[in-house]
Amino acid sequence: MDLPASLQRIVLPFGQCYAWRDGDEVTLVDTGPPGSGEAVAAALGGLGLDRDAVVRIVLTHHHPDHSGSAAEIRGWNGAELVAHAAETAVVRGEAAPPPLDLLPAEQQLWAQLGVDDSVPPPPCPVDREVTGGEVLPFGGGATVVHGPGHTPGSIALHLPGPRVLFTGDTVAESQGAVILGPFNLDRQQALAAFRRLISFDVDVALFGHGEPASGPELRAAVPGPFAG
Repeated sequence: MDLPASLQRIVLPFGQCYAWRDGDEVTLVDTGPPGSGEAVAAALGGLGLDRDAVVRIVLTHHHPDHSGSAAEIRGWNGAELVAHAAETAVVRGEAAPPPLDLLPAEQQLWAQLGVDDSVPPPPCPVDREVTGGEVLPFGGGATVVHGPGHTPGSIALHLPGPRVLFTGDTVAESQGAVILGPFNLDRQQALAAFRRLISFDVDVALFGHGEPASGPELRAAVPGPFAG
């Protein structure tokens, strides 16, 4: 589907992140796993921008496939790093992430992915802690939507002007279906957050994993196999 001209989807070997452009300034939503900095820089180059264009990084949650390159990219020019207050201790390397309790379907998926989570990503300073309801200065105003469950501080970003929603991993797309994302720390909270997010009146929904979806596709989503 067509994405807003201000938006660049950066597909990585595992997962993806997004660059939102306001003139010559870029806000990154997530950073990909460790080692993704060069791929992000190449995507910026394709837009005619260099690394210094990144002025803000917003992490939807602390998992390494989202925060893994935060320290590297923040190191380019000291971009502001934004994360929920419940995520900051893990992002800063001050606390270990809570262990996952996987459903059988999630165990199978985890094995297929072959993810090595034995080494945590490099710790990264957090410049701004949010709790939900704040409006970040990009995309005409991006409202932080706190939806715990996937992790305690998982957030989404709602841009009402361009009618865009970044869901993080609370919502995902798989084989053409929009579903609850897997690997949730608290499945009941995640389901509540999922139901809230799929009710948003937007034109484009962007997920941590999977293809973008239209508003009608988002609102038709069902929890799927990972609800428990």
